[in-house]
Amino acid sequence: MESSIILGIPQDNPETTPPEKCRYDACVVIPDDYQVDHSICEGKLSGGKYVVFKIKHTVEAIQEAWEKIFPTLYANGYQIDDKPILERYADDMINDHYCEICVPIKP
Repeated sequence: MESSIILGIPQDNPETTPPEKCRYDACVVIPDDYQVDHSICEGKLSGGKYVVFKIKHTVEAIQEAWEKIFPTLYANGYQIDDKPILERYADDMINDHYCEICVPIKP
């Protein structure tokens, strides 16, 4: 694949789950007709509305973003949808040291 989109999907809340128990899925977006080897787990994400935060890809910036995202969303009247939060990494963003945190919101 020429250009890749990588998704990180945290499965647990680190505020309520011990670090050693936190799960995280690492994913690569593939075309519908891509043949997947049976040693790889394939899944689908449902669509919906997301608020996207583009942030510098450093430990400090990511920690700060996670601390500010939810208070910012709630202060602006958004309600979080019951879908996975996504960390999105595209080739051009990775090369520029950025990533996106995509938070699902209710319509």
